[in-house]
Order: sequence, then structure tokens, then C-alpha cells
Amino acid sequence: MPELQRLHAGHAPAVLAFELANRAYFAASVPDRGDDFFDRFTDRYDALLAEQEDGICAFHVLVAGDGSVLGRFNLVDIEDHAAELGYRVARHATGRGVATATVRELCQLAAARYRLRVLRAATARQNAASRRVLTKAGFVPVGPADPAHLGGKSGTWYQRDLAHAALPGGRPSEGRGHF
Repeated sequence: MPELQRLHAGHAPAVLAFELANRAYFAASVPDRGDDFFDRFTDRYDALLAEQEDGICAFHVLVAGDGSVLGRFNLVDIEDHAAELGYRVARHATGRGVATATVRELCQLAAARYRLRVLRAATARQNAASRRVLTKAGFVPVGPADPAHLGGKSGTWYQRDLAHAALPGGRPSEGRGHF
């Protein structure tokens, strides 16, 4: 059973393998990371871990039983009890509800562990799969996204109020008080 884990230094080889194996697949729907990302992977990875340590971001990987990475699920620009959600799922893991289930799990984690109240995510209009995942995970469209934010593509911002995120046991988080 895949497990959502907070990113740590030991994940680096599996994350790099995931990014390399899925590079062309990702580039078809989201901006390519570019050669510099791969050439400077270690430096960039260390910088991400430092941002996480500083509380600016919270990075997670969905790890398969064999230790390979099936997806990356990130909360970035954490500020004022809000963050931006970004995620990528390996091509071979798509179409099975993995992204939707993991985004839902991350929403619960965002509310419970990181005390976030709102998550936002931008997706390109032509990325129907991402729009579907966000909608199924409780996000609603809130306005247009700047094409500069989406690699030159037009898109939409989605948002989820985490006050309505289910807690373990199925209870809504309302009534737990404000974070």
C-alpha cells in the first residue's frame, strides 16, 4: 500500500528517478523543469529541505512498497494559515484514483499537522485530469490563473476551505476551534 511521507534526505535518489522517468509525461501538461533542474538536482533538493525546515513549505512523496516514488505532493508558500498545493503523479499510477486520494489525505494533513485553513491550486484549462482531481478533492474554482504562473497557459485557480476537511474518524474539523 503506498504511503504519503514527509520528504527527507533519504528520498533523494527515488525522487530523482521519479522525475527523470516521468519528465516527458509531465512536460505534456505542466511546464518542464528544464535541464538545469536535473543538472543541479542535489543543490535544489537541499534547498527544498531547508525551506521545509524553515516552515515555508511542506513537501511529501507517495512511496510505493518497493521504495519508489509514485508522486510528489507539496504545500508551498505557507503563510497566514494558507498554502499553495502542487502535485505530480507517475504516469503508471494515473487513472486509479491515486492523485485524488492523496490530495484528500494531504488536505487532512494540512489542517491537522500544519494548521492550515485554506489551500489553493492552479491548473491549466487543458489539464482536465488535474481539474477533475481538484474537484473530487473538494476544491472549487475561484478565478483565472495568470498564464505566467502556468508556463504560458491559461488556467484557473481552485481553492479548498480546510475548515471542512474531514478528520480521521470522518468528523468535520469544524468545532475544533480556530487554529
